Amino acid sequence: MEHFDLCVIGAGPAGHAAAMRAIDMGKRVALIEKDKVGGTGIYNGALASKTLWELSQRVASANETIRTRGREPFRVTWDEVARTLDEAVFERKYLYACHMQLLGSPANGGERLRHLRGEALFQGPHQVCITREGRTSSITADHFIIATGSRPRGLPTVPVDEKRIFSSDGIFQLKDFPESIVIIGAGVIGCEFATIFNFGNTRVHLIDRAERILPFEDEDVSELIAQNLQRKGVVIHHRAQLERITAEPDAVRYMLRYDDGTTEEVAVEKALLSVGRVANVDRLGLQHAGVAVDERGGIVLDGTSMSQPHIHAVGDAMGSNMLVNIGELEGRHAVESIWGGNKTALNHSNAGTIMFLDPEVAGIGLSEQECRKRGIAHRTARIDYSCLARAIAMRRTKGFFKLVVTDDEEMQVLGLRAVGEHASSAMQAVALMMEHGLGVRVLAELMHPHPSITEGLQECARMLMGTSIFKPEVFGDRMRCGSWQPSQQASKATQAA
Repeated sequence: MEHFDLCVIGAGPAGHAAAMRAIDMGKRVALIEKDKVGGTGIYNGALASKTLWELSQRVASANETIRTRGREPFRVTWDEVARTLDEAVFERKYLYACHMQLLGSPANGGERLRHLRGEALFQGPHQVCITREGRTSSITADHFIIATGSRPRGLPTVPVDEKRIFSSDGIFQLKDFPESIVIIGAGVIGCEFATIFNFGNTRVHLIDRAERILPFEDEDVSELIAQNLQRKGVVIHHRAQLERITAEPDAVRYMLRYDDGTTEEVAVEKALLSVGRVANVDRLGLQHAGVAVDERGGIVLDGTSMSQPHIHAVGDAMGSNMLVNIGELEGRHAVESIWGGNKTALNHSNAGTIMFLDPEVAGIGLSEQECRKRGIAHRTARIDYSCLARAIAMRRTKGFFKLVVTDDEEMQVLGLRAVGEHASSAMQAVALMMEHGLGVRVLAELMHPHPSITEGLQECARMLMGTSIFKPEVFGDRMRCGSWQPSQQASKATQAA
């Protein structure tokens, strides 16, 4: 029976990163994958959906320009969309495939990495069985990293068949733009697909159980996104409970019940269920490895380590923070904690996020909403894109920067929210400032290129210092500063009582 220093189960972004870091340290690694190297990150996740989003934004941008000149809008067929998607997936898949093949060759010390195909099942704390096409083999390892990814969360009341009612994985198998679609779930994935399908002349309905879409974000962020979606014809069913949904030969019919007791029945061509994802850890035979799980079947973790300290989980398998960049860092961190002596807990607080909506939304650190929930005193500065030369040049002036800092003389950066074209371009500068506890004076004094979107971030810093080029008291509808103290929250609670 073959023995390895490390066995990584799952060759998606997190598992692949873990295996590569272990190779850096001179370890012998087995990398097990039952399907395709690259996983959801390539085939039906980040790369695939963002390729569709990029295409949709280019088409939408071109059409906004030509409509003002009285021309007919530009249309793309689903075949053209699918061809672009296939090309992007192939390019990324080719990188992974070539890398694995060349790394496993004798010329590159191929004995360090074994790529094993099949489904892994623990037979003991240090042994797994690998099954493929009815054939089985077993290996042993000193350490294991579980990186088995996730799958779309289902609902017992929504019969997903991947023909009329799709999951967020199955939706990529469409054969044409549907005439109409209902999206169940107004979180990040649901709103991203509402943006994507809107460019295909598809009538989009979005079911939102909450008072507003993207409820985890600040109200001004979710309001701008909702306004843009509605302006482009998306119907948002706010405060709506899905009573039933059925797939019929000619349509998908669903009934909603609203907070006021009224009901509504709607017929559409297709439906997409988008209510999150669940970790793929239920078919690993963890009980044979002596791994503790909670009442829902999730792995009990201390950082990335399980109750069996030689077994770690990374990426989506951890059940939270299901993002490619975070998964890759978790994979590397797990290996470093095993052999590199890195005992520092992995910190996700300075991880930037991007939501591919219309317009793009990027964030890092704390939002205003989160600060108030935690009772953190803070100051904010917000500037609209309509004040930025680059946004004006792009003719993309919908959006804003909002910088959140401590309510003291230091004004250390707590977080940033950016909505608009190239919003994510400012994230890393802010992440570095947060990591080192720097205040806005550093940001205000940097020499930003002109014209650039990041000049908006600099102007936010200057507004907080009272040295901005444009003055908030003049452009009060486009520029504003504010502050908040926990006493304001207590005061409101007293008044409500």
